[in-house]
Amino acid sequence: MRPADADGFETAHLDGEYDLPALSESTFPKVYIGMDADLLAPGDGIVTDRHHASADRYEADDPMNQIGGQISSFALSGWLRHGCERVLQIGGATACHPGEPNADYKRANVYERDLDAGYHEKGSCVDEGDSDTGCVVYELFGGFGSKPGELIRHPVSFSPIRRQVDVLNGEAEAHFRQLHTQVRSRNEADGGQPLRHATRDVVGNLEGTWLLQLRSLRPEFVGLLIEAVSFLDAYNSKYEFQLGGARNFGAGIVDVGLVNPLYTDREIRRVYNRAQKPTTAMRTKDTKWRDVYRKEFVRALQESLSDEDGELPPAIDGASARGNDSDSRAADDTQGDGR
Repeated sequence: MRPADADGFETAHLDGEYDLPALSESTFPKVYIGMDADLLAPGDGIVTDRHHASADRYEADDPMNQIGGQISSFALSGWLRHGCERVLQIGGATACHPGEPNADYKRANVYERDLDAGYHEKGSCVDEGDSDTGCVVYELFGGFGSKPGELIRHPVSFSPIRRQVDVLNGEAEAHFRQLHTQVRSRNEADGGQPLRHATRDVVGNLEGTWLLQLRSLRPEFVGLLIEAVSFLDAYNSKYEFQLGGARNFGAGIVDVGLVNPLYTDREIRRVYNRAQKPTTAMRTKDTKWRDVYRKEFVRALQESLSDEDGELPPAIDGASARGNDSDSRAADDTQGDGR
């Protein structure tokens, strides 16, 4: 069942009118992010359902092991936030720093250098305004004390058995393995003697959805998620925008896209059914989303970032130095984020 349109999107704080979808005809306040990755190595971010009591019967390299579990939302959230921050910087706005100014950072002056590269002190956007509302990143991901984020980031549950995966619950098909690495001596006299043994938990062949949920329906929130997901997909092989660890080994390169919010529950399941193709109705909804609604959400984001004359300020210099001229084209792209 889809929610009734009792409230709808909050647009009173924005100038102009917006043509936005009815809640009863969309997935909102739920947002589904489609994810497809060959390999993920999120470190401690994997929680498996393998019981310790079965350890004596478990062989890590046995392909018949049908181990499911969860990918923590902490790693996923940081990755998505990085994309959101980058979109704001391309739009000429600084982003709320994720850390505290007085935190014990491992590198000297790291906070000050971040402030020079497109960030502002966490929460300073609230102090400078006329209300308790901060920048879009502050509102979405939360701030100090009792300030909750407006975006709920659920963990991604995974299973190697496709029929046990429900993409409407933010689940994915994936295969867990514990990899073992032997670091051996290169000295001929040592005869290849092992120097160190390392293990790493990974998931491979991941395909499914990540479920996000908005506590409040503001169009600029959706607009930022749209642009951030498009950006992360466009730059998924760039080191700083890969997900998790082992990035030099090809892990963390994620094909990601926003699942069309106009789809029904049945149509979302159809996207991930390899035996079925998109229907004519789904293609019509893809066109409607791309040509109308997506542009309206992005326009709301642009208005929230624009100055009094309605113009977007130039991209932050610090952000431009790390990217290239095509970054702005990725942020303005209106193609391909609906699956």
